[in-house]
Amino acid sequence: MGIKTYNPYTPSRRQMTGSDFSEITKKTPEKSLLVSKKKNAGRNSQGKITVRHRGGGAKKKYRLVDFKRRKDGIPATVIGIEYDPNRTANIALICYADGEKSYILAPEGLTDGMKVMNGPEAEVRVGNCLPLSEIPVGTQVHNVELYPGRGGQLVRSAGNSAQLMAKEGKYATLRLPSGEMRMVPIICRASVGVVGNGEHNLINIGKAGRKRHMGIRPTVRGSVMNPNDHPHGGGEGRTSIGRPGPCTPWGKPALGLKTRNKKKASNKLIVRRRDGRAIK
Repeated sequence: MGIKTYNPYTPSRRQMTGSDFSEITKKTPEKSLLVSKKKNAGRNSQGKITVRHRGGGAKKKYRLVDFKRRKDGIPATVIGIEYDPNRTANIALICYADGEKSYILAPEGLTDGMKVMNGPEAEVRVGNCLPLSEIPVGTQVHNVELYPGRGGQLVRSAGNSAQLMAKEGKYATLRLPSGEMRMVPIICRASVGVVGNGEHNLINIGKAGRKRHMGIRPTVRGSVMNPNDHPHGGGEGRTSIGRPGPCTPWGKPALGLKTRNKKKASNKLIVRRRDGRAIK
């Protein structure tokens, strides 16, 4: 994928960049794999805002991506690479030998006409999905399961990959994109390769309106609010926050506070945290 620039006919256009979509080979989505997506503007079932700064945005439909990859032993042909408005990665439409169609995350190097397969007997090749026990140490993987049969939950965004570092007993050790070293059950599945669309992080949004098209509303700093709206607010002119540390609008500590439960059962599976410290 390449990055395209725009003619600077407005100030915002001067800095704006976008994808040239050179990887995209199929323009229209597969209708049988589309479902309606209801907007909720960051609200839960009670109508209360649980995620702030959400709302509006362009209408889009959800593509049913197969993160489980449980159709074993049947080869599938890549029909096309498509854009997905719901994620940073591109998706690939594949057709199995028995005629069933499915979407998968499109790894780097996957193109039209290539064959992919799932299951323990599949080759260790880009786009194939295998149990970690069948993947050689040192291989880069994505769409990694945390629990057998639940489907891929780790390493799904554009340009990311995890590296299989070791296999011992019931667990495989992975180095995640954050730098965290984590053990995952060796019977869990992962797809081989690096997630495509790797230059996504280089795109410059350029203007506020483009962010609104994505369904993201403006964020206002607490220091410019009134004291009844935010603990950082109030004071004459530009002032300090006037408390020991930054906090949320509800007075909870923010920016750097560790929120992970120290007694969480899965702590024993984390070999090294992303900041380099070992879990004790």
